[in-house]
Amino acid sequence: MTQLTKTLEVYLIETRLLNFSDAAIQQLITHKGWQQLDTVERVKSIYTYVRDEIRFGYNVADDIPASQVLADGYGQCNTKATLLMALLRATGVPCRLHGFTIDKALQKGAISGIFYALAPQSIIHAWAEVYVEGSWYNLEGVILDKRYLTQLKALNRNCTGTFCGFGAYVDDFQNHQVDWNLNDTYIQVKGINQDFGLFDSPDDFYRKHRQQLNPVKELIFRNFARHMMNRNVARIRNAR
Repeated sequence: MTQLTKTLEVYLIETRLLNFSDAAIQQLITHKGWQQLDTVERVKSIYTYVRDEIRFGYNVADDIPASQVLADGYGQCNTKATLLMALLRATGVPCRLHGFTIDKALQKGAISGIFYALAPQSIIHAWAEVYVEGSWYNLEGVILDKRYLTQLKALNRNCTGTFCGFGAYVDDFQNHQVDWNLNDTYIQVKGINQDFGLFDSPDDFYRKHRQQLNPVKELIFRNFARHMMNRNVARIRNAR
């Protein structure tokens, strides 16, 4: 067994957060027929599913298992990365996590007022990296569902350069690449202000890094702020 093979096996392991043996996850994989696709088409289909069928929204915490993200039907950068990784590993595609912090400015609009003021300046952020045909690809572009991003672009159609806010921070906002076909995808990358490096799993990442919220602020986020944020996001997605 080569060292590369040994390394890739690490990126196929099931963990507490990447709980891909969960019945709902297995049923989804069977229903979608992902195992019958070649590797590139499989990754493309799984990526598109998590991007568009799992709506952009804020879950109760970052470190929830993939099965809960699927049940919620929505997620943000960290939770979507967890679900994406679980589906990739369940179908035999190696993947890992890259951890960062991002500036809270890119969330302005999704979060506002006192809740924005209470949020830490730097927010824990992660994306999944997938190994396909001998190369690693960054999959940050999975965060914003296509309907939400399309509406956000329409509401800001005069912005033809850098855009920051409502969950996005990129150059060339109107033409930014979020579709995957053996390429990197990004949607918040310009907001990164600290790089924590690579992790074998989300479990490893969250054991070392947490959102900088005291117990009171965490309670406020879980029970009030995230619901307001989800309403703001829904208003943009459903805008006419």
